[in-house]
Amino acid sequence: MTVSTDDVLLVHGGTPLEGEIRVRGAKNLVPKAMVAALLGSGPSRLRNVPDIRDVRVVRGLLQLHGVTVRPGDEAGELVMDPSRVESANVADIDAHAGSSRIPILFCGPLLHRLGHAFIPGLGGCDIGGRPVDFHFDVLRQFGAKIEKRADGQYLEAPQRLRGTKIRLPYPSVGSTEQVLLTAVLAEGVTELSNAAVEPEIEDLICVLQKMGAIISMDTDRTIRITGVDKLNGYTHRALPDRLEAASWASAALATEGNIYVRGAQQRSMMTFLNTFRKVGGAFEIDDEGIRFWHPGGSLNAIALETDVHPGFQTDWQQPLVVALTQASGLSIVHETVYESRLGFTEALNQMGAHIQLYRECLGGSACRFGQRNFLHSAVVSGPTKLQGSDLVIPDLRGGFSYLIAALAAQGTSRVHGIDLINRGYENFMEKLVELGGHVELPNGAPRH
Repeated sequence: MTVSTDDVLLVHGGTPLEGEIRVRGAKNLVPKAMVAALLGSGPSRLRNVPDIRDVRVVRGLLQLHGVTVRPGDEAGELVMDPSRVESANVADIDAHAGSSRIPILFCGPLLHRLGHAFIPGLGGCDIGGRPVDFHFDVLRQFGAKIEKRADGQYLEAPQRLRGTKIRLPYPSVGSTEQVLLTAVLAEGVTELSNAAVEPEIEDLICVLQKMGAIISMDTDRTIRITGVDKLNGYTHRALPDRLEAASWASAALATEGNIYVRGAQQRSMMTFLNTFRKVGGAFEIDDEGIRFWHPGGSLNAIALETDVHPGFQTDWQQPLVVALTQASGLSIVHETVYESRLGFTEALNQMGAHIQLYRECLGGSACRFGQRNFLHSAVVSGPTKLQGSDLVIPDLRGGFSYLIAALAAQGTSRVHGIDLINRGYENFMEKLVELGGHVELPNGAPRH
């Protein structure tokens, strides 16, 4: 394996993380709100935008399609003007292939604005099946014509897209976003059943409603969208990233530290906060953020099952598992959202953890992976002392989990592939240094 030294971080563990960091807008909302700007007849202003790779990818794709994107009046603000949307060069679009799955959400807006769209092969984290075929099936139901080509998918809308009835087999966030971004300008009413209702979905609906969309959410996971003829621009402040906030909370717990996460909000993190307290972590909430710390003593083993919102989010699971290696007793983790998300535990075992994976649904109700031969349940036996090791980051959340493990371990770890963490964690290396983490480049230069 050839790895650039710029993509390797030396982590010297054994020091508690202490201090204050800030989280800005949610990775799972901001890029989608940027795509929504394509639908408007005028400029949009999005505030609280983090400097992460997914934002840069979408900014580049918008600019390729003629959207003017510039900084706003305040830090973290983008102004997007879609008044001159145009077709983009296929080779330029293809240059973004493999870096993100966001391009598929351009389909609906581009079909409305241009009557056609091109989507290259898609990348993203390797954590289990996230088939894109369903996105194309949905677009066909709206009336799109899709042609599979060697370099991607070419879509056309010979007539105005039409509202339809759709029932998701699983409340997928990406599929729900696709329907919302397509239905708002489609003719007639769209009814989406078994929809995702994550806070980021609600915030996207708020964005679309500001633009002039008519969208209602029922208590049974049904979303109804009445198509309109025209949408305007919006001004919106993105909700904070609850997934990043929980990652720093888990880092405080695993390293026996104390971290104030400015920007973290209680409402969107209530399920995580309950679990954090059950494990033995402490937190204090004020108007500006949440302080998380390890109060001393032993941590508690727990039974944990991931689920779609309002359940325990799958993106919270990996960082918290690192802390569970330091809990007394046997913790059971049942992953029900992504079938391959527990693969990251192999490296934790290499560091000294005791984690056994199972194909059965342990510690909770049966899930859709139970009869499909996936290692989707784990038993974590603790506490165990972690030792520094060579680590290769597998995906975004797993990668941050490896950083937490390396910081909690004794000795030095070499963490390869750290650039992947930039997809969802703004300035994470600078934040680590601010919290007292001992990290440096292989040549000895500290990361600042």
